[in-house]
Amino acid sequence: MKTFVPVIVAAAIVLSGQAAARPLEAIRSSGVIGLCAHPNSLPFAHKTGDPPGFQVELGRVLARELGVSLRLDWIITQYQMRSAGCDILLDVIADREAQGETRLRISKPYYRTGVALAVPSSSTLTSFASLNESTKVGVQVGSIAAMIIGRRRVPISTFGFESDSLEAVSNREIDAAAVTPTAASYFNLTHPDKPLRILDRDESTADLNWNVGVGMVRPDDALREAIDAAVERLRSDGTIDRIYRRYGIALQAPR
Repeated sequence: MKTFVPVIVAAAIVLSGQAAARPLEAIRSSGVIGLCAHPNSLPFAHKTGDPPGFQVELGRVLARELGVSLRLDWIITQYQMRSAGCDILLDVIADREAQGETRLRISKPYYRTGVALAVPSSSTLTSFASLNESTKVGVQVGSIAAMIIGRRRVPISTFGFESDSLEAVSNREIDAAAVTPTAASYFNLTHPDKPLRILDRDESTADLNWNVGVGMVRPDDALREAIDAAVERLRSDGTIDRIYRRYGIALQAPR
């Protein structure tokens, strides 16, 4: 199964045209809040899978906090966003510049992530700084990691999906994969016979690190405040951590 990366894709979605605003009152009146998610993107979401993905699980508890039920709006490409009619996206980069063209309003962040290196357990690599001209690194095609690592004259190998680069590391075809800790952690959960070592993210490179929040499609102030309050409650009582932990992912607090 290929690993889709909603946290990156969400940052690239352009909401052309005027999406209909759904204020909190309208959402509560209808009894549902719509979540846009990819139907085949574990650990993020899966239309028919068990488990359903952490976005689906988190979406359900967020809806419960708002006193409504969750409607799942499945999208494959950014062009479906206009007609899907969803109210929120999850795992969205919480950065104004990154969201400059999306028109998404972002909640308070609920975790921090970015790009890490996944390496074989026997690797001598210890950080991004230890990469050199003899270490081949798998990167997602067109990613910021591909650009930054390539500038350092480190050989790169491009992949369409993070899961493909992780498989390549596991098979010793490349020396490391520049992936999100989310993807690497889920890979280890689903490949217990050949786990990879996940190196710490390099916080000194701002573009390789970001906070994550709920993306809201043209909300009113009441919806933003309700989502923020719900995120705070779910972080404080450990609900969000428990959801992600079921997928092998240990969250880091936002900065």
